[in-house]
Amino acid sequence: MGLFSRWRRGGGSGVGSGGQRQVLDREGGPADLEHLRAFAKSREGVAFYVEPETTATDTTVVAVAFDGEWTRRRVGTPRAAEKLARSVKVACHDVTVTGYPPEMRRWNARAKADRAALEEMARAETDDERDR
Repeated sequence: MGLFSRWRRGGGSGVGSGGQRQVLDREGGPADLEHLRAFAKSREGVAFYVEPETTATDTTVVAVAFDGEWTRRRVGTPRAAEKLARSVKVACHDVTVTGYPPEMRRWNARAKADRAALEEMARAETDDERDR
């Protein structure tokens, strides 16, 4: 599979010879919206951070809870993100303006430390088994 094989072939206008337009690696769908909805309803203090579309990915939303736990899903457009935020009654921010919340960075640091501790425990168990 080539680097750009996920793109349908086409001209600069975005329309291929078969009338197909170029598509992203995967567009946001109902399952993505439902995941964000469920995350927002099951956690305290959730806010949405809208990330802009890139050449490879649709517009995404990072939903961040008050403790920094987060999830990211494609939503299609910024307008869809805002509509979803209104429906679940959470704040919606443009991440290019506000940046990510510090709670998210702390969550990531804790998760990394937890993974390292688990890996160390697994190595110690393996070493103990070898010594027996």
